[in-house]
Amino acid sequence: MPGSPSMNGVAERRNRTLKDMPSLKHFHIWGCPAEARPYKPHEKKLDSKTVSSYFIGYAERSRGFNFMILLLGQFFETETATFFEDVSLGGEIRLGILSVEEEEGSTIAIDNVQVSLPIIDQEVNLDPQPTYNIVQPLIANEDITSEEQTQQPQENMSLRRSTRERRNAISDDYIVYLQEREVESGMMEDDPINFQQAVKSSNSHKWIEAMNEEYKSMQDNKVWELVPLPVGTKPIGCKWIFKTKRDSNGNVERYKARLVAKGFTQKEGIDFKETFSPVSTKDSFRIIMALVTHYDLELHQMDVKTAFLNGDIDETIYMVQPENFVSEDSKNMVCKLTKSIYGLKQASRQWYFKFHQIIVSYGFEANLMDEMCVSQFSGRIQIHRDRSRGILGLSQRTYIDKVLQRYGMQNSKPGDTPVAKGDKFSLNQCPKNSLESQEMQKIPYASAVGSLMYAQVCTRPDIAYIVGMLGRYLSNPGMDHWRAAKRVMRYLQRTKEYMLTYRRLDQLELIGYSDSDFAGCQDSRRSTSGYIYLLAGGAISWRSAKQTLVTSSTMEAEFVACYEPSNQGIWLRNFVTGLRVLDGIERPLKIFCDNKSAVLYSNNNRSSTKSKYIDIKFLVVKEKVQSGQISIEHIGTNSMIADPLTKGLPPKVFHEHTAHMGVVSFEDIQI
Repeated sequence: MPGSPSMNGVAERRNRTLKDMPSLKHFHIWGCPAEARPYKPHEKKLDSKTVSSYFIGYAERSRGFNFMILLLGQFFETETATFFEDVSLGGEIRLGILSVEEEEGSTIAIDNVQVSLPIIDQEVNLDPQPTYNIVQPLIANEDITSEEQTQQPQENMSLRRSTRERRNAISDDYIVYLQEREVESGMMEDDPINFQQAVKSSNSHKWIEAMNEEYKSMQDNKVWELVPLPVGTKPIGCKWIFKTKRDSNGNVERYKARLVAKGFTQKEGIDFKETFSPVSTKDSFRIIMALVTHYDLELHQMDVKTAFLNGDIDETIYMVQPENFVSEDSKNMVCKLTKSIYGLKQASRQWYFKFHQIIVSYGFEANLMDEMCVSQFSGRIQIHRDRSRGILGLSQRTYIDKVLQRYGMQNSKPGDTPVAKGDKFSLNQCPKNSLESQEMQKIPYASAVGSLMYAQVCTRPDIAYIVGMLGRYLSNPGMDHWRAAKRVMRYLQRTKEYMLTYRRLDQLELIGYSDSDFAGCQDSRRSTSGYIYLLAGGAISWRSAKQTLVTSSTMEAEFVACYEPSNQGIWLRNFVTGLRVLDGIERPLKIFCDNKSAVLYSNNNRSSTKSKYIDIKFLVVKEKVQSGQISIEHIGTNSMIADPLTKGLPPKVFHEHTAHMGVVSFEDIQI
């Protein structure tokens, strides 16, 4: 009503301000000492709760405060702190009366204690390492140190060393990721990284023998010839790489020294033109294992010693002579490569051409679906075979043990499933401030997920869903994501004896299963597709991945999920047919789906107005069904083997499905 006090906004606001003043308790004197409690995810019960620091401002994105630990030069933010504003901060720090309780319960009174911040000077002796000059060949008992080539130590220098702790320019997690070697993600060996470390190690005589063996292989294959370096030409470098070779049980087989060229210095168009080389897939390997089991075939493994040295090279490339293998009369010459060498960008391509030429001359034919199906496979997978029972198993127990040991999970409590039913992950679980991000940088999350990924790709389809889910947060993982990764490791601790098994059956049949959840991704609301193909009682191909579009119903999600298995199934059938071991796979190829609407939609020509937005490429499924290449049939949810690839399941249901995948203990296989 006009004229009432409630309509007089100016007066009302003034009255409220006079009677209800805002609180100023959150204002504090800048630079005052404080006892603050930083966020520590791994804090233990007996750890110190607070740290002595200084107030330097207010947090921008929260109601907390910013503090600085002066002695360490570190900054952090927190809401929990006790301020001592009656203490002045001048040229030296003067602390007021403060009681600090020790763990024993006694109280220490500090009254006006003056604390100075000195800069500590330390004497550092810089004693450079001696270098070596070794003339071929190397002899283990020979004194490899030359007085003329050994540098004299410099005089001791007194350097000023700061007490401030420096932070690495690259996060610890990324350093671990860079140190991962090929397929053994995170599995680091104590191998020398250069020649000096090799000759000083306890196994120096073995490394020297390995280098002599490698150099002899170079000479036997006539990899290079020594020539003067042409004017205006710059040679590429080379270096020694050392690796301890182990068998599938983790035992040391031999010590390997490899001379590699520094291919990163090559220039395209001058030193190389093409670099593509085909690589065998894991699916090809598993198909061959399944066929070997079913037909009781003999299986031979072939290893080509120094394979890349057999490839012919088309370009003219000059390389510096190998380190410590330079004679006096040829020290001004360089190596003109006549054969390919490890490290060159085109090395694998040239080896493939050479191998293909030789293998074809013996009457072999390349499979059109995988031209490298006869190539060597990694020895990291252990093969168990019981020919009397017609069983073959692929095990990665040694690799899993290394993974568990690498991340301190070797004594962890075994888990029933890799992911619990109903567990969800999202970007909301990612770090929300810089302090949480710094804590996660200390955790090798990317390395751990990469280690789990290799096991999943080779022999463990039972962890495909959760590993794929954790891989979505590699750029900014949170503590919940790390706990989920450790849960997977606990599951592997329980099932490390499990193998991917194949067995002899009455009828050899390739069967596919396709499944999908609905809007399972909490961030994009996209669904997760999963498929798996079985042959000879075991999985030969599988995948779990987020779909590329948002669907509006379970029918559409299931139909979109059928796209990838339809393409993969045709590839698998053509590959098996190309091996000429059997007449072929039955046509049409069966793919089972547990959604009746999706099966009906795949088998008719009708177009619904609600599904017109589906990308044209997914309608290829209908075309393949109509042409008789594939057949999508309905199956009950309880029999959907691909269910663990799309969601978390109860332990009983999960283990039933994984057993049908062939992931079981070798002794538990029922014939």
